[in-house]
Amino acid sequence: MAATITFPIDTPTGPQPARVVYERRGTGRPLVLLHGIGHHWQAWEPVLDILAVEREVTAVDLPGFGESPALPDGVGYDLDDMAPVLAALFEALDLDRPDIAGNSLGGLLALELGRRKLVRSVTALAPARFWNEAERRYAFGVLTAMRVAARAIPLPLVGRIARTAAGRAALTGTIYARPGRRSAQAVVAEARAMREATGFEATLASGRGVVFADDVPDVPVTIGWGTRDRVLLPRQGVRAKRTIPAARLVRLPGCGHVPMNDDPALVARVILDGSR
Repeated sequence: MAATITFPIDTPTGPQPARVVYERRGTGRPLVLLHGIGHHWQAWEPVLDILAVEREVTAVDLPGFGESPALPDGVGYDLDDMAPVLAALFEALDLDRPDIAGNSLGGLLALELGRRKLVRSVTALAPARFWNEAERRYAFGVLTAMRVAARAIPLPLVGRIARTAAGRAALTGTIYARPGRRSAQAVVAEARAMREATGFEATLASGRGVVFADDVPDVPVTIGWGTRDRVLLPRQGVRAKRTIPAARLVRLPGCGHVPMNDDPALVARVILDGSR
């Protein structure tokens, strides 16, 4: 059962409370998991129990996503605002430089935390902001279309469509290479997370015209990219490797943009290897 923690963060008007929902399982060295835009901590459900055999795993609903409310007024969703928020969350959860893994937006945040030396190691799965302008516009168009569809289709109808493998493919084939593996219940929950994400527009806007151009020295970095990613095209992994020369670049054969669902065993192995 997910838990909730409230902790103070700095805002232009002084300290204000932020609230984050998280799921914690297992024992061992701490590992934090960050999801992508419009998703929630349950994106990691396929790999959570595998990882929890060896690690204390904390999967987070980022502020403004899942069950975590939006950030206080005056606090943005760009890297300069989000990194201190996540640092404050780690302190509140008594996590001293945990290992971290993130997908898409979560991968970008994980790299930034690595750049700031706030984590012990980074595994970034299809991290954002290694695009060129055409790829950025394409990705934003895909994500915006997903948001519009999630808000337009009533959840009861989503539930009916998701009862079949073909329906799940129609609803989630953009982010999963193997959408039939998702349960109908998970698909409905994902549609709800996308439609109710209070941080969606601000997060998307923060990435307009921005790329990740900094090295992440002195922290082990693994970058994984699904060969069937239809949101952030796999060639962006080559750019990520050029930007972070010491990173280990791993192909995830047959995986889409959210690879945890498509090959849980492979993704768990990549995360565990990258954080050892």
